[in-house]
Amino acid sequence: MDANSPPLDSQRTTLELGGAVKATTLHEQVKERIMKRIVLGDWTEGHVMPAEAELARLLDVSSGTIRRAMQDLVAQGVVTRRRRTGTIVTGRTPHHTLARYYRYYRLHTTAGVLITTTTRVVEAIHRAATQAEAESLRCNAGEPVCAMVRVREVEGRPVMIDRVVIPLAIAPDLPDEPGKAPTHLYTWLLQAHRVRLSAVREAVTARLATAQDCALLMLDPDTPHALLDIDETGFDQLNNPICLMRHAALTSDFHYVNEIR
Repeated sequence: MDANSPPLDSQRTTLELGGAVKATTLHEQVKERIMKRIVLGDWTEGHVMPAEAELARLLDVSSGTIRRAMQDLVAQGVVTRRRRTGTIVTGRTPHHTLARYYRYYRLHTTAGVLITTTTRVVEAIHRAATQAEAESLRCNAGEPVCAMVRVREVEGRPVMIDRVVIPLAIAPDLPDEPGKAPTHLYTWLLQAHRVRLSAVREAVTARLATAQDCALLMLDPDTPHALLDIDETGFDQLNNPICLMRHAALTSDFHYVNEIR
């Protein structure tokens, strides 16, 4: 590993890479675990990755399995090999992967740079599902849900609003206090309730910001502001809807990228 590379926390890496891999297509599972670290921003562009022997030890697989996974990642342009340095993350990750939905990484600058946001929960309440929400969630109107409003920020600047609805039947312990609400919802559902995101359906529209949007995004309410609405429905392994999200993103300096490979 390069001397300038950040030190690797072995215990944390083992946890986030999932420990021992138990799958029939072993090298594909290894590749996806490594890719997850990259797309979630843990290993960023220019990061020098651990040596193959170290990755094999952390994942408890053979060096041959790691080598095959890394060959695939090199072929996809996700990482590159440099003499005397090692394997480098290129930053050219596939834009469309479910791993990205565990943290919202599909918003880019107008220059095409993938941005990293922080999340601030401003509202979290328990209430009855509306008729429209019930139809989307395949439940009965009036069933209890947790509704949240979150603001995504880049270096302290609000850039996107998330309005979230999750049935309490799936996660009855979802708190109704903003300070206690989880920020990475899909990760929390997986870890706390073994509910795994398996598919996402999106509908994209454009509209003008409302007065409430302007307040949350710190915009001048007397000036028109265009927002991009991304209506997202997340589904579990059995194709049951588990979450509704409406993302309202600024369009002046950012755009949404959804590339399928």
